[in-house]
Amino acid sequence: MIHKDLIIIGGGPSGLCAAKTALEAGISVLLIDRSPNLGGQLVKQTHKFFGSKEQYAKTRGFDIAKKLISDLNDFENLEIKSNTTVTGLYPDHVVTTYDNHEYLRYQAKAVILATGASEKFLAFENNDLPGIYGAGAVQTLMNNYGVLPGSEIVMVGSGNIGLIVSYQLLQAGVKVKAIIEAAPTIGGYKVHASKIRRLGIPIYTSTTIKRAIGTDSIEKIEIVSLDEKWVEIPNTNQIISLDALCISVGLSPMYQLISMINAETKFISELGGFVPVIDYHHQTSVPNVFVCGDAVGIEEASSAMMEGYLTGLYVANSLHKPHPKENELITHYESQLSMLRDGPFGIKTKIGLEKLRKGIQHVK
Repeated sequence: MIHKDLIIIGGGPSGLCAAKTALEAGISVLLIDRSPNLGGQLVKQTHKFFGSKEQYAKTRGFDIAKKLISDLNDFENLEIKSNTTVTGLYPDHVVTTYDNHEYLRYQAKAVILATGASEKFLAFENNDLPGIYGAGAVQTLMNNYGVLPGSEIVMVGSGNIGLIVSYQLLQAGVKVKAIIEAAPTIGGYKVHASKIRRLGIPIYTSTTIKRAIGTDSIEKIEIVSLDEKWVEIPNTNQIISLDALCISVGLSPMYQLISMINAETKFISELGGFVPVIDYHHQTSVPNVFVCGDAVGIEEASSAMMEGYLTGLYVANSLHKPHPKENELITHYESQLSMLRDGPFGIKTKIGLEKLRKGIQHVK
């Protein structure tokens, strides 16, 4: 058994930021990530962020990842295990990993889950045809490996990810034939949608995909209009030719590890699905097991970073090694997080968090 003060599972924006404030407090940290490189979703994001200077406004996602990683370079009390899969989490803070054909067991005084989220998918006829991708897969192909998913594509979903990836496809020379959205309104920021429309790409709201058509790979799709009750409207079917389809219909928090220790969870639709119940210090119903970032509610990466910084501070206090600037930093990051959630897209998160925390019994 290998002992650590703190184990952080997930090396995306939230995990990296949690590591920074915990390390500054003098805590020994083991940071584990299943990918070969740290940074999570940031490493494939080429668009510039919104927000304030503290939230890396006007900086591209992959550059933010480089900055967050470089912030950890000088800490001797940090161990990083990348390309490593966490296979188990247990109530006594034991974490098991598999790396290079070797299983290892660690025990920590505290654990932070910053496991992020997975992409949701749609159920429709022939949805397993080659050429159907999630938006994250398309970003990885294009922005990490320089591979185009196809030459003519339709995007399903008009949230920020769908709109941004559509624009990135256009920049790469792909013809985006349409964006379709089942809801009656566009889900993402108007600035993204306006940019797409100026480039001549139609956005069809109250519209969904009925089936994919093809033999060895996708060749066409059939779309259909929906009424106000989300029921198919007869005789509104359209056939669109394409060679790739991108699905961007949201994310689901990755709560599975937390379920292994029987921590309390709730289904909160505003937060993306099942999430662990946490107190105001991001602690779950299992003492000294904390969660931050998309694993506890889907938000922008900027919010995940602020949550990460705060969680590192809360853990340091819980382990009786408070950060030397604890009060000042908590006030600062809570203010930044509140500012991010004050926008129109933050209302849903606030409602979700209120539902999540209502009636919790483990607040310190």
